[in-house]
Amino acid sequence: MKLAIASLLAGSAAAFAPVPAARSSSALGAFTADELPGALSPMGFFDPLGFATDADEATLKKYREAEVTHGRVAMLAVIGFLVGEAVEGSTPLFDAQITGPAISHFPQIPVGWDLIIVTAIGFAELQRALVGWVNPKDAPIDQPGLLRDDYYPGDIGFDPLGLKPEDPEELNMMITKELQNGRLAMLAAAGFLAQEAVDGKGIIEHFSS
Repeated sequence: MKLAIASLLAGSAAAFAPVPAARSSSALGAFTADELPGALSPMGFFDPLGFATDADEATLKKYREAEVTHGRVAMLAVIGFLVGEAVEGSTPLFDAQITGPAISHFPQIPVGWDLIIVTAIGFAELQRALVGWVNPKDAPIDQPGLLRDDYYPGDIGFDPLGLKPEDPEELNMMITKELQNGRLAMLAAAGFLAQEAVDGKGIIEHFSS
């Protein structure tokens, strides 16, 4: 529990820290380590292991695609942990039979529903691949998983509320906010998973005890 709380507090400070001035180039333009949104003071471009040092543009785009996608999944996971445990035993869904820590919920789903969920996830991933990735038959054999030249990592065209800014500075700011909240969520989700695996108690139960 202490790990989860520490993750939330540490990430919260970073998520609302001042955003650096946007570069003159568009957030969707040049893709280099110096141009990437998401770097905040006092850490700046945080890359202690030097992954980006010798990475070319294609590799940097893969790194950023992985980061933003994992961040989005983690944000959904954190919400799922809290909401799932908050309504357990009180919702008509699945006859209110799913209970216990969130990490034990999926195995309790009735047979058939798990297949529907996995299929939906697979469909979503397929659509993301069709938008962002070069068809494997057209990609060089030494560059598997190559992203399209005109694809910006994370920009799959899903914006039903029309929130994406047209101004490059505002877009950089929004991308940075999403990255910071995603990073916070990855730490929080990892803390939730570890805590529930250690003592078998739900996160909501920890907060209320």
